[in-house]
Amino acid sequence: MALAGFLLRRILYAAGLVLAVLILNFVLIRLAPGDPTETLAGQMGGMTEEIRAELRQAYGLDLPMAQQLVIYVGRILSGDLGYSYFFNLPVTSLILERLPATILLLLASLIVSVVIGTTLGVLASRKPQGLLSQLITVGSVVGYSAPVFWTGMLLVILFASVFPILPVSGIRSAAISQGPWLDMLDVARHLVLPALSLAFVQMAQYSRLTRASMLDVLGADYIRTARAKGLAERTVFFKHALRNAILPVVTIIGLQFGNMLAGAIVVETVFNWPGLGRLAFDSVLRRDYPTLLGLLFFSSFLVIVANQLTDLAYRFVDPRIKTG
Repeated sequence: MALAGFLLRRILYAAGLVLAVLILNFVLIRLAPGDPTETLAGQMGGMTEEIRAELRQAYGLDLPMAQQLVIYVGRILSGDLGYSYFFNLPVTSLILERLPATILLLLASLIVSVVIGTTLGVLASRKPQGLLSQLITVGSVVGYSAPVFWTGMLLVILFASVFPILPVSGIRSAAISQGPWLDMLDVARHLVLPALSLAFVQMAQYSRLTRASMLDVLGADYIRTARAKGLAERTVFFKHALRNAILPVVTIIGLQFGNMLAGAIVVETVFNWPGLGRLAFDSVLRRDYPTLLGLLFFSSFLVIVANQLTDLAYRFVDPRIKTG
């Protein structure tokens, strides 16, 4: 019953938060300068005022903002994200078409950052004053301070000019399938640089957090008790210390999901990766309100769901929260 009540409260909270984000996004985008009909007119080489008025009426841009908001929220509740001004396709279709590429990029960067970052943090905590720990700490500070776009551009320059061994643009080299295994290998080669660029900052944060958390746990009384019982140092370090030290990392994984989505926009633009980030960038340039609003709503929904799943994971990882 306690878990059911917790889930109900979190669902209601998430629904209210999604609605608030939806309204805020709509208002901010409508208040931003620019008009979609002006962008369309520039792409068409110009249009008359009559045609522009007809387009504004067809898109509902001639209505008061409050009425536009009510109509838009009603469509969202019915599952309709609208129709793209520029691509002339349903926004839902555009998102579903680009979603696999973004999921692949996010999962790859998440796995790389968590595994490598946590491992480096654990190694740095074994001998805090050692040379390896100092090198990992310095590398973590540098990695955490480096902007995502700067890291991406450095990787492009390095592997496009100095060591041209990896592709720096797109998701595939050829549009024609070369067989399932060769296609997977081709996508994996294209994935390396974008995933590393997006994972670099997160990797540094996980490394610093794991090191600090491990040092804190290793000084606890129950660790000294475990050592006094004669348990092997490997058992004490990994079974007792790491399990408790990993809790803050689990929390940060969910909280950093929004930052990873934001970073994906930059990374996908730098590497021309055909995902949601690239679609969002193109939508901003073209004043494609429905597509941009659909992407913001979908991204906000994913971030909120990730945060709720993080809360659940924390309850399962830490038994003290269950009893509390």
